[in-house]
Amino acid sequence: MINAERALDALGDRTRRRVFARLRDGTCSAGEFAQGMNVTRSAVSQHLQVLKAAGLVAVRAEGTRRLYQVDMRGVEALRQWLDEFWDETLGAFKKAAERVATKARRS
Repeated sequence: MINAERALDALGDRTRRRVFARLRDGTCSAGEFAQGMNVTRSAVSQHLQVLKAAGLVAVRAEGTRRLYQVDMRGVEALRQWLDEFWDETLGAFKKAAERVATKARRS
């Protein structure tokens, strides 16, 4: 099961956010990630494992390489959590606006 809180924790690290953002361009190996980044291949692998454990990244083996890609189920779970937060916020805003409007009509 994908946990939005765990996904948010995983994305709390700047390097992991950069790694995750690079996956938008498609599937990539840990070695390919390390190119152009100021971190070792080993560090990238560790960040990818955290993202995988959070449900944001999927991995598949292709020969001796492990290829990583965005796991849309994790992204969708995170989006649903954010949508619920947004719905609650909009609901609270609506109630506050209605109170102000009611108060203004009574004045």
